[in-house]
This record gives sequence, structure tokens and C-alpha cells, in this order.
Amino acid sequence: MRLKNSAICFIHADTPDARDAAVHLTSLYGNTAMEQADVVVALGGDGFMLQAIQQNMNSGRAIYGMNRGTVGFLMNEYSDTDLRERIAAAVAETIRPLVMDAETVDGPVATARAINEVSLFRQSAQAAKVRITIDGKVRLDELVCDGVMVASPAGSTAYNLSAQGPILPLDAPLLALTPVSPFRPRRWRGALLPNHSVVRFDILETEKRPVNAVADHVEVRSVTSVTVRESRSRTVTLLFDESHSWDERILNEQFRY
Repeated sequence: MRLKNSAICFIHADTPDARDAAVHLTSLYGNTAMEQADVVVALGGDGFMLQAIQQNMNSGRAIYGMNRGTVGFLMNEYSDTDLRERIAAAVAETIRPLVMDAETVDGPVATARAINEVSLFRQSAQAAKVRITIDGKVRLDELVCDGVMVASPAGSTAYNLSAQGPILPLDAPLLALTPVSPFRPRRWRGALLPNHSVVRFDILETEKRPVNAVADHVEVRSVTSVTVRESRSRTVTLLFDESHSWDERILNEQFRY
């Protein structure tokens, strides 16, 4: 991408640090309307970055995040110095969202997109019972668990990681299928799937063991089945500083102790 003389749009989370940073950076670099911008600079944490990604999907605008929040794995370090030069030298990574189609006990199908993961959670004190089908073939007849998720490479360092799932490089053509507190089979730790796979979860004993599905921040209650796939038609480009690229972050995370 040619971003040396890019038009920049600053957006910010609703926090004092993010608002102050936006005002200060605007005084230094100006602020272009989003529709005319080449690059969106998102100021906040990872939660705000997810909103910015959803807002700019398929827009042709790249997103350069700077951390003004509590969590910033998707963000670059904040600095007001040489911002245009940093953006021009940044490493571009293209990501695709996950698409969730969730059927509910009432009948309608809810569709939502997720940058991080699509998760299923038990809704009551009873553990969930889930049948897992990959590309039309049943791979696990019955998983008894607190939950299960499909995570994208971008989301592999989020909830997936806390559930002991694998970390994936952004350009890895993979999805992580990760259980949450599996009870049966107790030793099943999940699977790595090609990113063209279609994953279907069928909820067993739906009345006794109700389950909710969540695509990032969109929750669907009392689902009967959920299908997850990676979008083939929607993309967004994220920009990372050369000195602290996504690949470098992944390596650092894997060698932390």
C-alpha cells in the first residue's frame, strides 16, 4: 500500500486518554473525514479496535491502532512523533472475519461477523452437550463442556489463548477449534482446521442444556445449531510497526514464561 502521504482519520474510544490523544494528534496532523481517508488511526484498546475493524471492513481504508487502553495486542505503541513515517513503513496484514449463522429454538437464523472468535457457552448450571461436524462429516459425536469456540488468527491471542488454545500467525491459513473446560472427552484439547472449513455445532438436549452463541459482541440466546466459516468476500488491512510486527508479538507471546 502507498501510504507515505496518506490522509489520516483519527477515531478514539470514549475514555479520557483516548480523547486527549485524538485532540493532540489532530493538532499535529489534521483530521480527514473517514470517507476521504486512506488510513484510520484508532486510539483505544483492543475492544475499540474490533469496532474500528467492523466499521471499516471492505472500505479500502487501512487501520493503524495506537494503544490508549488497558489491552492492546492489536495495537501499536502510542507516540505522537513521526506518525506519517511510521504508517508508511508499517507492515500490512490482511484479515478476514468469521461468519456465524445461528439457529434458535424459536426458528429464525441470526447472522453475525466476528473478528476474534465465535463462542458457545452453557446458559444454565448444566454442562453443554454439543455435536461437532466439519465440512459435513461428524468429527465429535458429543462434547460435554462449558463451551467451545472457533477463533481466527487475529483472535487466537484473545479468549482462545486463555482457554489454552494455540496462537496462530495472522497469515496462517488456519482456524483454532478450542473447547472451554471439556468434561467428556476430558483429554480433547481441540483442533487446528484449514481456514476454508465449515464448522457446525449442533446443541444436544436443548431444553435441559440451553446454550448461547457469541460472535465477538453479538450474543444469540438459546441456539439449536451454529455454523461458522471464514468470510471469502470481506477483508480489512491492519498496519503494524516494523519494529513490533504481529509475527514478532506472536513469537514473544509463545516464549513468555
